[in-house]
Amino acid sequence: MNSAEAVPTRRAPGWAGTGSGLPRWIFIPAVLGGVFIVLPLVAMLARVQWSSFWELITSESAVAALWLSLKTSTASTVLCVVLGTPMALVLARATFPGLRLARSLVLLPLVLPPVVGGIALLLVFGRRGILGAWLYDAFGISLPFTTTGVVVAEAFVAMPFLVIAVEGALRGADTRYEEAAATLGAGRWTTFTRVTLPLVAPGVAAGAVLCWARALGEFGATITFAGNAPGVTQTMPLAVYLALETDLDAAIVLSLILLTVSVTILAALRDKWITSP
Repeated sequence: MNSAEAVPTRRAPGWAGTGSGLPRWIFIPAVLGGVFIVLPLVAMLARVQWSSFWELITSESAVAALWLSLKTSTASTVLCVVLGTPMALVLARATFPGLRLARSLVLLPLVLPPVVGGIALLLVFGRRGILGAWLYDAFGISLPFTTTGVVVAEAFVAMPFLVIAVEGALRGADTRYEEAAATLGAGRWTTFTRVTLPLVAPGVAAGAVLCWARALGEFGATITFAGNAPGVTQTMPLAVYLALETDLDAAIVLSLILLTVSVTILAALRDKWITSP
């Protein structure tokens, strides 16, 4: 027998014996953190009035808000894919002065308070904004406080999620396939459409789903830039906020819908982030 194999492995005192290689004490804050996150959700589920659940979820205001949310979040996701995918390609593959600054600006909505984002959108697309004044004078187009304004606000806050997902997929993709295609005589467009895009398609799909979920839950930029008009700009989060002031049971039911969507999204994308043993 090899002498190295005969020597048993010793763990330092105070370490968990479950094979995790973690100190026992670390499970205490870990459990407390889990309780801190899960307990409010459990409390919300416990307060649901199931006897009136169907009546609340099928009310005219709830259906209108849900339908508007589905339409606007889908439209904003399409806008994010069309504009965000090329941005991710440039950030991942191009080299130019100010690249880091450009990446920081593109990802800024991730950390920017949504209300601030809504004010910024008003200053750009409002009737007296940088572009809004020209759009209104030349074409009679006014984006604030319209359904299109909701789409713009949601796309503004959701696009960084797609950029991060696609850029990460591009950086993790094997460039040898693209180099092989170029060696075999494929042009840039052929290589891009036949090799690059299929390689990053899972990243685009994951980013699009994240965009859709983020857009569905957007509140601050939407209410600031688009307002809260029922049937026009009142999305589900805005309906929850409005119901919270008058009917707590209705607010909980509407929140449960958004919670269900969020859990479904996380479950669907789990394998994109976590590799199970």
